[in-house]
Amino acid sequence: MSDVRLKVGGRYYTVACADGEEDRLRALAAQVDGKVAALGSAASSNEGKNLLFAAIFLADELDEAKRTAAAASADDALARRLERIAGALEKAADALETAGEQA
Repeated sequence: MSDVRLKVGGRYYTVACADGEEDRLRALAAQVDGKVAALGSAASSNEGKNLLFAAIFLADELDEAKRTAAAASADDALARRLERIAGALEKAADALETAGEQA
């Protein structure tokens, strides 16, 4: 385990993390710090409230990313299904054409 010193919202925190995860933890803390900084004049004197709003902003971004990924996945599934239908229609058209030529 490693201890990492992080600065978020102008305050320092020491947290433990798995060896090798220090840089990732610093990067994540920097994202939280950025959200706290983005509060600007809307920031409260209550540190907990500021961190709560930063967490809510990040959770909103995560939720939106998940929704976008889910929609893209659904679009991919629909595209694959339409390709299968198009292939089946081409086969049916070929079969009808061949039957018409033989008649």
